[in-house]
Amino acid sequence: MEEIEILSWLTLDAIKNAAKVTETVGNLQTGHSKSVFCEIEDDYLELYYSDTGANYLRRYENKDEYDDAREKRKKEEGETPFVEDEGYEDAFEDEVKEELHELEDDTETY
Repeated sequence: MEEIEILSWLTLDAIKNAAKVTETVGNLQTGHSKSVFCEIEDDYLELYYSDTGANYLRRYENKDEYDDAREKRKKEEGETPFVEDEGYEDAFEDEVKEELHELEDDTETY
């Protein structure tokens, strides 16, 4: 296994977008880290995002080492399903719709 510290989440995102994601473990919305396990050709990678410590990219020597690391990370983080981050506007869309509906109800009573 090789490990490189990555300073920017944007760098990790660029690698993730170029790769085939196999699994995401953890959630930055509810925890302090997430690991994205992905593959680029014959490279097995873990992209580790953290809001409290160092971010890094790990490259595993082979599929077995990669699978073992994924299982270990699941045990550490738990197996809570990951929900893809919503954009800023999407995160509040339901609240805005509800408020508009309430406003419409209020105006109908006048």
